[in-house]
Amino acid sequence: MVESTTRKHVKAKVCLVGDVAVGKTSLVKRYVLESFDDRYVATVGTKVTKKTIDVDWKGVPATLDIMVWDIMGEKGFRALLRDAYFEGAHGVLAVCDLTRKDTFYDLNNWVQMVRKQVGDVPIVFLGNKADLAERVVVSPEELARMGVILGAKYFLTSAKTGQNVDEAFRVLADGISHRAE
Repeated sequence: MVESTTRKHVKAKVCLVGDVAVGKTSLVKRYVLESFDDRYVATVGTKVTKKTIDVDWKGVPATLDIMVWDIMGEKGFRALLRDAYFEGAHGVLAVCDLTRKDTFYDLNNWVQMVRKQVGDVPIVFLGNKADLAERVVVSPEELARMGVILGAKYFLTSAKTGQNVDEAFRVLADGISHRAE
């Protein structure tokens, strides 16, 4: 008797959160399309992009379709989009702009909103725009401290150079797949 070796195929919804112009869309483009465009175009509503990766799912090699949901960062739209946007989320990337301290302080609000909506899903903090080293005002220590307080891993990323972008998505994907066990 030949045993079936059909690979498991699963989907996970990942939401990006963070204030306006922190680089959420640029991070998605870097991760999925391996490209960067420094022209700023505000996201209107929500965009969904898919990337397929290999993971261990419940101890078995599997293919994971990461459905990346990118939301507009405008504060006024948070309450409006919250229910539908977070519904069924398996993980969250919370993004701040390392050159704007207010975006860092606001990460806590985003995390509280996510947890209220979907519970304790894996969260990874991204301090984006690390390539702008001379303008950075959020220290790695501050990001690490918030990570410890809120139980999240963190990365200093750059959508422009690709620094730690794949790694951050991989850590989140691993967190999601381990949570499924």
